[in-house]
Amino acid sequence: MIGVILGVIIFIFVHLFGKTWFFRKTEKIGIVGKYHLDNLPIGITTLIANGLAKINSDGSVEPDLAKSWETADNGKTWIFTLKDHLRWQDGKRLTSLDINYQFSDAEIEKPDENTIIFKLQSPFAPFPAVVSKPIFKKGLLGTGEWKVDKASTLGGFVQKIVLINGQGNKKIFKFYPTEERAKLGFKLGEIDILAEIFNPTPFTSWKTVDVEANIQKRRIVAIFLNTQDKLLAEKSFRQALAYGINKEKFEGPRAISCISPDSWAYNPQVKPYNYDENKAKKLLSELPDELKENPTLVLDTTSVLLPIAEAVVKDWQAIGINASIKVNSAIPADYRALLVIVEIPQDPDQYSLWHSTQIASNISKYSNPRIDKLLEEGRSQLNIEERRKIYLDFQRFLLEDSPAIFLYHPPLYTIRRK
Repeated sequence: MIGVILGVIIFIFVHLFGKTWFFRKTEKIGIVGKYHLDNLPIGITTLIANGLAKINSDGSVEPDLAKSWETADNGKTWIFTLKDHLRWQDGKRLTSLDINYQFSDAEIEKPDENTIIFKLQSPFAPFPAVVSKPIFKKGLLGTGEWKVDKASTLGGFVQKIVLINGQGNKKIFKFYPTEERAKLGFKLGEIDILAEIFNPTPFTSWKTVDVEANIQKRRIVAIFLNTQDKLLAEKSFRQALAYGINKEKFEGPRAISCISPDSWAYNPQVKPYNYDENKAKKLLSELPDELKENPTLVLDTTSVLLPIAEAVVKDWQAIGINASIKVNSAIPADYRALLVIVEIPQDPDQYSLWHSTQIASNISKYSNPRIDKLLEEGRSQLNIEERRKIYLDFQRFLLEDSPAIFLYHPPLYTIRRK
């Protein structure tokens, strides 16, 4: 009799509230890093909101909130036309007046509710990729499937953010300052999913979890070499350092270029610097006499990459370099060789990383007129095939000059309770 009554109750609930009531899902996800509400990880913001455009995995750009765009003056003026019937998550119509991108070097016009015009100071081919950034209304209101239900901060940093979709499913993101603190949170049951960590131990031995490795092809573990240093200014020394590292022993797939292998602009035909101890020693022997006597090099890095740094230094010592490691909590102001993880821009434009005028972001302090010219041409050329040819040359000449050593694409691990 009790079973019959329970069955009737369940039937009524299903009839009144729908089947989705029984299948609502809540995910508690741990994220490592310190974020403000206005700079949340892209993996979260793209759940909540959309940009005028969106970028595919190969770096190509297609419409999102915009249904089309055009430029009549070779990339200096960009005219975007919005899709019809766009709505914010509060139900109000989205118009061009709501598009709140701000650029210091662009004039913005909104001649009608469906059109927004960006007038740049100079032609800029990657501009559609720039406006792929998700757009928000006040209060983190977006246009995406997931809506912000709650958000809590402490000292300006996000502690927790709760997203909910139309079916009542929830994603609860909890933020941790370090990977070790996030692991502790997982062990204590604060979260059920630990997203994108570098070191999966001790969970690889747990039978109650699934460990998923995801290769980050838009990230590279690389060594940036200070080309303004007297010793590192010698191209043959930089190349010796590159040949002297056995890159096959690292955990992720080899990175031979500064552009993602998934990109439409990737060049697989660059100098790969495969491990060659003899070639490295030969290059060192050909250095000027005042430089080849007991060459000394300190490799700066962070604690996360310390095992990689130890392997690199061991290889360098084997070819006759007096190498050592210095661990820093942040990028130091002064360094000779810097081992870091760099995020590759989705568009192949890498002007900020390698152009000689970019003092703050040019990590290698690199200056090469040919590279400067290619970077300038690449960001002003609208024809996709011509742009591709430019970036193929850019990669070829950059790798020949070797201002940085690209090691591998790192795997990041996601831990889930079974």
